[in-house]
Amino acid sequence: MNDTILRKTPLYEEHKKLGARMVPFAGFEMPIQYEGLTQEHHAVRNAVGIFDVSHMGELVLTGEHSESVLNYLVTSDVTTLVDGQAMYTCACNEKGTILDDLLVYRHGKDRWMVVCNASNHDKIASHFAKAAKDHCGFEDQSPDTALVAVQGPKTFDVLAQLSPEGARCSDLKAFHFGSYELAEIPCMVARSGYTGEDGVEIFCANRYAPKLWSLLLDKGQAFGLKPAGLGCRDTLRLEARLSLYGNDIDETTNPLEAGLGWIVKLDGDDFIGRDALVEIKRQGLTRKLVGFEMMGRGIARHGYPLLDLDGNTVGVCTSGSPSPTLGKNIGLGYLLSSMTKVGTRFKVDCRGKLIEAVVVKTPFYKRAG
Repeated sequence: MNDTILRKTPLYEEHKKLGARMVPFAGFEMPIQYEGLTQEHHAVRNAVGIFDVSHMGELVLTGEHSESVLNYLVTSDVTTLVDGQAMYTCACNEKGTILDDLLVYRHGKDRWMVVCNASNHDKIASHFAKAAKDHCGFEDQSPDTALVAVQGPKTFDVLAQLSPEGARCSDLKAFHFGSYELAEIPCMVARSGYTGEDGVEIFCANRYAPKLWSLLLDKGQAFGLKPAGLGCRDTLRLEARLSLYGNDIDETTNPLEAGLGWIVKLDGDDFIGRDALVEIKRQGLTRKLVGFEMMGRGIARHGYPLLDLDGNTVGVCTSGSPSPTLGKNIGLGYLLSSMTKVGTRFKVDCRGKLIEAVVVKTPFYKRAG
């Protein structure tokens, strides 16, 4: 018997009112779908969807040395950021493998917020707190912070209905953020997301979350807004070729083989895992994460073996699903570096049935503009 007590976000009761199907996820009880995965997926691609992502972690570093502490903890160079700018990055261990992928927000040279995955919250909070000790301030604001993602081409039409400041959110550049009052609710709004669509992520205090959620649902009706669950969040991010921690990246993978070399500053300041990654790059990658399409009838799933055409195991599928946008079955997986060229064919072992697949260019889907 599993006696684990699942946590609830401040929007739990709102999900129940909407008839959401709730599932355990990263220690929380979360909505996987409302109306249906496909309908919610298409709403985000064609209109607008709203997600509760309050399970994510929010960690704050402050003080004179907070920039240098953070720069040592992550693989990217945070000193390149200006106030009000955000950056996608990751934190590695000494072996150069990935502890978590993160978003860093610069409020000022002496104040930073880092958003981590819910499944890694305790690990990353401990890791950052230890590094900050005796050097800078550290606060875990996760328990008091709600996070709502509004994603899709009509996102800013909806925000404009909330307040004059909501209308000004469209002035934000990609991966920038600011403070706004949305219907008299103080919020931090960031032009970022995990769907491949334009949109925002809105941070506010827990006590305001139900009001904000209800207002967005109400004002968004005219623009086709739908509440969206974890199910379509996964298919949306897969189409955009965005990695999922625990599937495509984890502590057995390094950012270079995962296609995240662009967030690694090997020629910059020192960071945890740098020496290991320099050596990995020097030796050359033995495998790489690729995108692929299934050529026969079959769906690749996490953990399915990948074989060459002679039947030799050459890799593993990390993510796979039907693509609602493309009408094809797609996936991500690690293959031997010699097999990662676009057009290379191989086979997926779908529970004993070998289905041919082909390496394709990613992202699978890219929004216009």
